[in-house]
Amino acid sequence: MRYVVIMAGGSGKRLWPLSRQGEPKQLLPLFDGRSLLQLAYDRVLRVVPPGQVLVCTGAAYAHEVVEQLPGLLPQNVLGEPQGRDSLNAVAWPAAVLARRDPEAVVAMVTADQLITPVDAFADALEAGFRLATDDPDVLVTFGVVPTSPHTGYGYLARGDDLEGYGTASLVTDFAEKPDQETAEEYLTSGRYWWNAGMFVWRAATLLDQLAILLPQTHAKVLELAEHPDRLGEIYPRLLKTSVDYGVMEPVSRGEASAHVAAIGLDIDWADVGSFAALHEVLPQDEAGNARVGTVVVADSTGNLLVNTDPDSVLAVVGLHDLVVVRTADATLAATLAASQQVKSLAEQVSAEVSPELA
Repeated sequence: MRYVVIMAGGSGKRLWPLSRQGEPKQLLPLFDGRSLLQLAYDRVLRVVPPGQVLVCTGAAYAHEVVEQLPGLLPQNVLGEPQGRDSLNAVAWPAAVLARRDPEAVVAMVTADQLITPVDAFADALEAGFRLATDDPDVLVTFGVVPTSPHTGYGYLARGDDLEGYGTASLVTDFAEKPDQETAEEYLTSGRYWWNAGMFVWRAATLLDQLAILLPQTHAKVLELAEHPDRLGEIYPRLLKTSVDYGVMEPVSRGEASAHVAAIGLDIDWADVGSFAALHEVLPQDEAGNARVGTVVVADSTGNLLVNTDPDSVLAVVGLHDLVVVRTADATLAATLAASQQVKSLAEQVSAEVSPELA
């Protein structure tokens, strides 16, 4: 049977004070009153019914996840007691699903992006399911067809094309974030895609690769699936590493028993990982201001202005290219150009004022 796991962990401190521990960015209703998690859920329901959707998220906000997603079964929320990077966010659900259904074919999708058109995404996910069903030895990943020589994304190197599965091709290598010259070479070649960090595989196939590459992790996630009451004991001891580094890269190099294929996503793909990125994707007025909540603007251009306090107004005059965020207990003002530094600022607030505010 087919399943989809939405990976919705992390606290998103680059969007502090909007997102913080216990209130991650995936749950914030910033997009016409809907959250990134709700938009991700809507997308996957085009491919599987609600009962076959799982969410891997932080245990602290598992209850809110259930409240936001109608039809999601409470037993399908896997709450991590602490973040242990992306490998464990895919390996633990794979072990859980393999125990429930030995023939499970699982898509792992993220909840960090805005994706349009949704139909193109659903078509690619469908092709991934077909490929993983037909070939029990494949790990399918997805690559976004690049529109610019972006230096902020990792890349997939494509090998031979695979007929019958849309734009699928074998993957020969994973490339880290390149410099500008290398990114331009990737774009010109037409054989590199941005690494979307989403996957489809048979749960058993992923676990087989883990048994070869990381046998201790393999043993521990199987133990977790068998003894969920020991989550708090076992999960914090899992090796903290990414799925690309732990599995996808070595498999693409022939170090295990499977092989890696990629399916192209010809979509608009916006990773909402900073206030500058959020400003780009939100609707803007004629002066380039993006506004959320009760905000009044005069003689200001190019700003991101967010007010989540229903009992107050955020009013600005003479501001340009800034981000101003007001919440009930914290206010942020910064240039959009400096928005990548917000994470370190949140850590400074935690150290100098209170961890509860970060």
